[in-house]
Amino acid sequence: MPEASATTPEAPVLGAGKTIKLKDGAFTARWHEPLVHQSVRAEQAARRRGTAATKTRGLVSGGGAKPWRQKGTGRARAGSSRSPIWTGGGTVFGPQPRSYTFKVNRKEQRAALRSALSLHAQRSSIAVLDTAAFAAPKTSDAADLLDDWGQPFPTLVVLGADERDAALSFRNLAGVAVLTHENVGIADLIGAASLVCSQTALDALSARANGSSVTEQVDAPEAAVTKPKSAKPSKPAAVAEPVATADDGETGTDDAEPSEES
Repeated sequence: MPEASATTPEAPVLGAGKTIKLKDGAFTARWHEPLVHQSVRAEQAARRRGTAATKTRGLVSGGGAKPWRQKGTGRARAGSSRSPIWTGGGTVFGPQPRSYTFKVNRKEQRAALRSALSLHAQRSSIAVLDTAAFAAPKTSDAADLLDDWGQPFPTLVVLGADERDAALSFRNLAGVAVLTHENVGIADLIGAASLVCSQTALDALSARANGSSVTEQVDAPEAAVTKPKSAKPSKPAAVAEPVATADDGETGTDDAEPSEES
């Protein structure tokens, strides 16, 4: 059973004569066979249509009349010629349309993805593709890159959604499958003897295996900055009501002294 790699794995860049270091979190995990097996089963089960169906005795045509009378014939009693024990009758407990999907926890899926990526890194069966070299689709250039690399087939090429020229260059090669990083599953990675990723796809797979996204990693420093809290507006002071005076035709205050009588 492959163990976790102690050193940082590297991957060659096809056609460039150099190597790049792979991220430790996604490419140095240990092999976890139960999680990989469970994730592959879940992916393959989710791909099943689940449309298989058989006809029960209520769906088979015919059989409306009783084949013969209940007594006096010497034969076993029968109520319908479409009974499951009759030829041409309905099927008992046959398959019916259903969903075969079952849930795998998110952390388990990430651990299985790290195991699959780390397996390719430990076997040195992963390479990085410079898609800038494909200004236009050209299958011969793609075949030359794979021949120079010398890894066995089948080969899985993982690209970004906007890297169309490179995808068109690889898709017609025998033993080569081309997928975008959004559609790559663990079953695809395990079923491939060698793996070729563009830099965009490699970053996306690494972020997916670590439980984050590329945009989250870029926006993380900005999200850490907190805005200062705005001061709450103070309540307006209560306005004192005006005191009534004698000019308004009302009596004055009680403090006014009465006039002396002569």
